[in-house]
Amino acid sequence: MDLLYRNDQKGKYPESWYAATVDPLQQFGELSGKVSANVCVVGGGFTGLSAALHLAERGFDVKLVEAHRVGFGASGRNGGQLGSGQRIGQDNLETLLGLADARKLWDLAENAKDLVKDLVAQHDIDCHFRPGIAHACFSNREVIDEHAYADHLKNIYGYSQIKKLHRDQLHAICPSPKYVGGSLDMGAGHLHPLAFALGLAKVAQATGVRIYEKTRVINIKRGSKITVQTEKGQITTDQLVLACNGYLGSLDKQVAARVMPINNFIVATEPLGKEKVKVLAQDYAVADSKFVINYFRLSHDNRLLFGGGETYGYRFPSDIAAVVRKPMSKIFPHLSEVRIDYAWGGTLAITRKRLPYLRKIAPNIISASGYSGHGVGTATHAGQLIAMALGGEAEGFDTMARIPASPFPGGIKLRSPLLTMAMTWFALRDRLGI
Repeated sequence: MDLLYRNDQKGKYPESWYAATVDPLQQFGELSGKVSANVCVVGGGFTGLSAALHLAERGFDVKLVEAHRVGFGASGRNGGQLGSGQRIGQDNLETLLGLADARKLWDLAENAKDLVKDLVAQHDIDCHFRPGIAHACFSNREVIDEHAYADHLKNIYGYSQIKKLHRDQLHAICPSPKYVGGSLDMGAGHLHPLAFALGLAKVAQATGVRIYEKTRVINIKRGSKITVQTEKGQITTDQLVLACNGYLGSLDKQVAARVMPINNFIVATEPLGKEKVKVLAQDYAVADSKFVINYFRLSHDNRLLFGGGETYGYRFPSDIAAVVRKPMSKIFPHLSEVRIDYAWGGTLAITRKRLPYLRKIAPNIISASGYSGHGVGTATHAGQLIAMALGGEAEGFDTMARIPASPFPGGIKLRSPLLTMAMTWFALRDRLGI
């Protein structure tokens, strides 16, 4: 099964609101013939573009290959939320790794947010960045836990940018009757992810990175010098960076066993006009407490961008709009008949512990992926950490690489059915309110 082309046409962005609202870059040429590099980066999303940019800034000769277009995958299709911390809470990280490493991971996550904000500001990337993510809860028990976690972050990590919200305070932001409270993190934010990815590509190219699009890697020959074979060309390189996330395929078995592709879906409604205040009265993003999470925000042209719904299997559903309309209508009943102008899916990647998988998988091969829905900051930062590691500053990368990561049970063939059973159970718990 080839996820590169399972749901998409080669070299063509999906018909998303994101793709419709950016100025596209002139297509980078396809690799043809033999070239060499200090570093070859495979994958043109946040990780690959950030790694390439930061490596070029350090003086490396970098070639980047992308099977489709830069920002084509999850980096150009996601919810655009730049969240705090790692994908799982600090309290869980403390249990898993101990307080010392949990604190290091918190600091790295703060660096990740700062990096994205700095790149946007330094390079004037027009991606509509706005501060603020609200976390919305469905029950009073969840609100109590959410507020306790905010206290934990303030008391243990000194993070004081989260405001605890009771029902009326949350409804002043998001008036959905389903939510009973939550929190507002003003250190977090949201942006147009494809615009950010294209901005990174422009900066990387200007810094000296040679980018090849519509250039699929079909084989990697390991050795003291690595040969990266593409459909029409070949790169001989000293170092290889695998930044493929959900589109890795069979390029590396160690990573593929631990990083599993899944799909998620987003819609963009018609412009809401004055009705937008009945959805979001303030320009914050929202993510809620469901296991199958609902996440949403307003676009700069006043549409609701809503992500949610679940399907299991690697092929996108035939009617994505219908899949996402169902949870959207539960959160906003008055939008049950609203026109949906765009509906798209994307392939991301998860790990068993929902923490990123960063590893040096050979003396001259390094990989980062498995961001589990938390990739805007983490993936961008992973690219920088890779560049630092290859430049001799490996402390941050090594901290991330110490995160334990066991393979998915069932191997490549059975892991998807097993995940389907697990996700179905958690989705049922959401519906039952367990």
